[in-house]
Amino acid sequence: MKIDVKKVAKLANLKLTPEEEEKYSAQLSKILDYIEQLNQVDTSDVEPTYNVSGPPAGGSNVMRADEALESLSQEDVIKNGSNVKDGMFVTKGILEED
Repeated sequence: MKIDVKKVAKLANLKLTPEEEEKYSAQLSKILDYIEQLNQVDTSDVEPTYNVSGPPAGGSNVMRADEALESLSQEDVIKNGSNVKDGMFVTKGILEED
């Protein structure tokens, strides 16, 4: 299966060299071919598995208490942003066609 690496790189805002495009295209094609191979396996007699490690001790889910904790201030979050305006990150539109 072939994938358009140039388009994916553009959507991800990545600049790839022609060598990288060729390399990643081959790698992605191999991954997609492997997934296609896995899709051919007959799993009709296999029961779905939702938790491969089994239930936790006591047979119940262990979760931490849901409580509000201190978080970063907006200034701390945006101080390393490369394109910030009015306290928000500015990005290119992803639904627009060029």
